[in-house]
Amino acid sequence: MQQTEEMAGALARLAAFYEHLSLESLAQLGAVYAPDAHFKDPFNEVRGHAAILAIFEHMFVQVDAPRFIVLDSMGQGSQAFLTWEFRFRMKRRVSGEQCIRGATHVRFDAQGRVVLHRDYWDVAEELYEKLPLLGAFMRMLKRASRR
Repeated sequence: MQQTEEMAGALARLAAFYEHLSLESLAQLGAVYAPDAHFKDPFNEVRGHAAILAIFEHMFVQVDAPRFIVLDSMGQGSQAFLTWEFRFRMKRRVSGEQCIRGATHVRFDAQGRVVLHRDYWDVAEELYEKLPLLGAFMRMLKRASRR
């Protein structure tokens, strides 16, 4: 795939998929991801529609009102990067909306479907530091490492 309208279309489809993600919209996963797509984030490394679908279904069980906001994207050849915010509410203990900021590297096949999806975000800063007990410990470790 060249840096053309095809790339722009593939990026737009991917961004729209994430920005409108719901349990119902997961049925469209096959239009966005190739059947043997590789997906990796700080907690998972899987291949294929069923495994990727399971990650998203689990997300909806773990958190309330999850939503992605794609902030920016750029593509070249068959590859692209997107920056995003993942906003959600914890089901217990942590009140208020939480926000994780990250970036995703994707590679598209000739049909504009994702064959490689790799998320990059700092688990300690973006998640663990926001949890009540673990957060205090993580912030203490961070301060100690700066000395």
